[in-house]
Amino acid sequence: MSNFPRVRGLRTHELLLAASIVLIAFNLRAAVTSIGPVLRDIVRDAQLSGFAASALTTLPTLCFGLTAFAAAGLARRVGTERAVLVSLGLMTAGTALRAAIGPQALFTGQILAGAGIGVVNVLLPGLVKRDFPHHVPALTGLYTMAFCAGAAIAAGTTVPIAHALGGWRFALGFWALPVLVAAAVWTTRLPSARATAAAPRVTVRGLWRDPLAWQVTLFMGLQSALAYIVFGWLPPILRDRGMSAVDAGLVLSISVIAQAVASLVAPSLATRGPDQRAHLAGAMALTLLGLLGAMYLPLATVWLWAVVLGVAQGALIAVALTVIVLRAGDVHVAGQLSGMAQGVGYLLASAGPLVAGMLHFWTNGWAAVAIFCTLLAVIAAAAGWGAGRARVVSAAAQPPL
Repeated sequence: MSNFPRVRGLRTHELLLAASIVLIAFNLRAAVTSIGPVLRDIVRDAQLSGFAASALTTLPTLCFGLTAFAAAGLARRVGTERAVLVSLGLMTAGTALRAAIGPQALFTGQILAGAGIGVVNVLLPGLVKRDFPHHVPALTGLYTMAFCAGAAIAAGTTVPIAHALGGWRFALGFWALPVLVAAAVWTTRLPSARATAAAPRVTVRGLWRDPLAWQVTLFMGLQSALAYIVFGWLPPILRDRGMSAVDAGLVLSISVIAQAVASLVAPSLATRGPDQRAHLAGAMALTLLGLLGAMYLPLATVWLWAVVLGVAQGALIAVALTVIVLRAGDVHVAGQLSGMAQGVGYLLASAGPLVAGMLHFWTNGWAAVAIFCTLLAVIAAAAGWGAGRARVVSAAAQPPL
């Protein structure tokens, strides 16, 4: 029990803020993991080409990267809390739009949802650094656990929801409801307009020239690429191996549940030693082992490999988000490093499921995908070894002249 994050000493309003952040985080991956279990049905009903199916799995991640660059500017203009609320509105609209008829609505919905998620992805680490400076590992673990839990539930229940509601469109649109609840709760956390206007405006200089910042960014991107390959393509891989749609979705769900458990514990464990290098490299090795095991070892053992994969990937994303905060000297640098690591990182990550899908359709198999994933894991481990060093980036926050 001592390994679990502790958030003792928080006042009531801080606990409410933490609960609101966790509720938002619950919705940050459902738009992605709800697609994979019904992808075959989408391809059949919408008559999507191989490229279109691959693009559908990568669109949210691409939007994560593109909108991450706008997050800091939006937060400066309207305040961090209001920027989060605007993003929740985009997420709600985009997720609901996926229930409309026609591939255009499906793709547009994915774009809007991904855009909203991309902004929130960037702003949450800065909020944690600002409002919970003495509880960074614990709060990072909690909100990472929450988005893993949301991802797991979406992966495991989208097919049963589709059966209950009469089709995959309604099942995809269903996931707008928890986003709407999170937005309603978040409205109670908004500061006054005067407090937003009085917020200081600062500039962070030197970040994009810092080698450590690029190592953090590369690691964030490549581990995310592997995660979204799993989210988008593990169910189709397992269905090609002979599993039913429901069971394939459940395998992904179990893997992401294991992510949730690991992500709750990993930040606290990773911050106990002198640095995070061994944690990042070791988790990456386990990720590759779990993925290849699920792809090639006897199908009866796939549940075991799903757990191994989930534990490893949960540790990776949680520690990667923690590292973003640890490598920053203050809250302003943390926000900018988060934008860089997730902006560039998710642009890199968006290529993962797209390339994996195209390799599968070109070769009519999964061997090329396995080789691609192995290459990503090796490069990511090298980047993680650099990003995990106990240093801070050389960038500095400067007030405006």
